[in-house]
Amino acid sequence: MVVKCKSFGLFGIDSYPIDVEASITRGTAAFDIVGLPDAAVKESKDRVRTAFKNCGFEFPISRITINLAPADTKKEGPIYDLPIFMALLKATGNLNVNYSDCAFLGELSLSGDARPINGVLAMTIAAKENNVKRLFVPAENAAEGAVVEGIEVYPVRSVYQLFQHFRGIEPIEPAKSVKSAAEYVENAPDFSQVKGQYEVKRALEIAAAGGHNVLLIGPPGSGKSMLAKRMPSILPDMTFDEIIETTKIHSIAGTLPKGAPLIKTRPFRAPHHTASYISMTGGGGGTTAVKPGEVSLANNGVLFLDELPEFGRKTIEVLRQPIEDGVVTVSRVNGKYTYPCSFMLIGAMNPCPCGYFNHPTRKCSCSENKIHRYLNRVSGPLIDRFDIHVEVPPVDYEDLTGDAGEEKSADIKARVNAARKIQTERFKNTKTSCNAKISDSDFEKYCRIDDEASELLKSAFENMGLSARAYNRILKVARTIADLDQSEDIKLSHVAEAIQYRSLDRKYWNKL
Repeated sequence: MVVKCKSFGLFGIDSYPIDVEASITRGTAAFDIVGLPDAAVKESKDRVRTAFKNCGFEFPISRITINLAPADTKKEGPIYDLPIFMALLKATGNLNVNYSDCAFLGELSLSGDARPINGVLAMTIAAKENNVKRLFVPAENAAEGAVVEGIEVYPVRSVYQLFQHFRGIEPIEPAKSVKSAAEYVENAPDFSQVKGQYEVKRALEIAAAGGHNVLLIGPPGSGKSMLAKRMPSILPDMTFDEIIETTKIHSIAGTLPKGAPLIKTRPFRAPHHTASYISMTGGGGGTTAVKPGEVSLANNGVLFLDELPEFGRKTIEVLRQPIEDGVVTVSRVNGKYTYPCSFMLIGAMNPCPCGYFNHPTRKCSCSENKIHRYLNRVSGPLIDRFDIHVEVPPVDYEDLTGDAGEEKSADIKARVNAARKIQTERFKNTKTSCNAKISDSDFEKYCRIDDEASELLKSAFENMGLSARAYNRILKVARTIADLDQSEDIKLSHVAEAIQYRSLDRKYWNKL
C-alpha cells in the first residue's frame, strides 16, 4: 500500500507542491528516499527513524521507500521530516485518518520536536493556491504562516502532539491571523541628531519621496554614513503587499527576525566592501539552491554601499542590471532563480584616497594619477544610474555647536508620505510604484514640462554633455520635487533644482 502526504518545496522565491509517497514492502530492511533529494533530505531518514522510536512507535523492519514527487525537481533542506513521519505513521497503521486536505512542513529533532524552517510564508501562499485547507508547521513558524488568509495554520511543537491531535485527544488550535500595518520605529536614528547639512538633508528627502538613487561624495567625517543610516526613519510607509513580498524574501533567506512574523519596516542593508559579487546578487554552489543576495534582501528598502570605490569592480558592476530591471536572475546547474530587487541605492565615497581632494581648508596629499585611478574604480555607467549626486561638505563649527533645533525625521517623513500618496494615485492600476520607476512608455505622460523649463533643460543637456539616461532621471527627480511642493505641473524651479543634482560627476570625474 502506498500512502500519500502533501508538502511543499522552494524554488527561488516561489513554492511548488510535493507529494510525499511512502511504501512499506517485504524484503531486506532498508530505508530509501528517492526523488532527487539533497544531503539534508537524505539525512531525514535517520532523524525520522530515531524520532519514531523515541516517541514510542515501533519502527518497521521492512523495505521502506519514500518518493518525493515530482521526481525531476531537486529537493533541498530538512523541511520534509514532518511529512515523511506522517506518511510512515499512516503506512504502519499507527494512524488511520484522512488528511488529504492537509499539508505538513517541518524539521524534526531526534526526540520528535518540531524545529523552525525557512520559507514558510511562501509555502503557505502556495498551499492556499493549491486548495490546502489545513497546514501544519513548526510552532515558531505559525505566526508567519497565519498572515495568509483563507487557510488554517496549526502550530506543531512535536510529532506526538500532532499524533494526539489527529486522534482527537488534544486538538491543536490554529494560529490566529496577524493583521499588520507598517510601523514607525521610534528608536531608529533620527535626522534631528545631524547638525547642519541642510542641502544634503533636502536631497535625501527628495530621494525618499521618489525612490531615487543617491551618490554622496565628501571628505572623511562630513557625515555621509551618519546621514545614510538615518534614511529608514524618513522612508514612506510600506504597503501590505510590500510587507508580504519583503517578508517572503527574508523568510527564504533565513534572516527573518526571531519572533517577528512580518518585516514591517523597509530593509536597510549595508554590506562591507569586501562582499563578493555572488553575495550581492545571490549565492549558492553549482547544485545548491541560490539564496537571495544583498540586492534582494534590500528589496523595497535601501542598499547602502559605504566606501563605494573600495568594492570590487565586478561586485558593483553587477548592480547595473538589477537597478534597471528591479529583478535579478541567477543561473545555476539546477535552474534559474529570479528574485525581486527593487531597492534604493545609496553610495558614499571620498573624492580621493586621502579624502581631501577639493577640500576648502585641508590640502590633498594624493597625486593626480592616484586620484584619477581612485575615482575610476566607479564606472561612468554606474554613476549615471544615480539620480541624485550630492556633495557633503565639512560641517561648520557654528552648525556643530549651535543649539538650533534640527528638523525631526517624523516631520520629514510626513512630507515624504504626502508625496508618495500623490504617486500612488497617479500610478493606480499600473506596475509603477514611485517616480523613480516610471517606465519609458509612460515617461511623456507623467514628466511633461513647459517651454521655459524645456529650454533650461536643453541648455543643461548640451553644456553638461548629459546622456539620455541622465536626461530622463533629471525629469523624474523634478517630478518628485513637484510632488513635494504639491504641484501638479513640473515648473522651472523644479527642473532647476533637479539639474543641480547631476553636476558632481562633471566636477570630479571630468576635472582631471
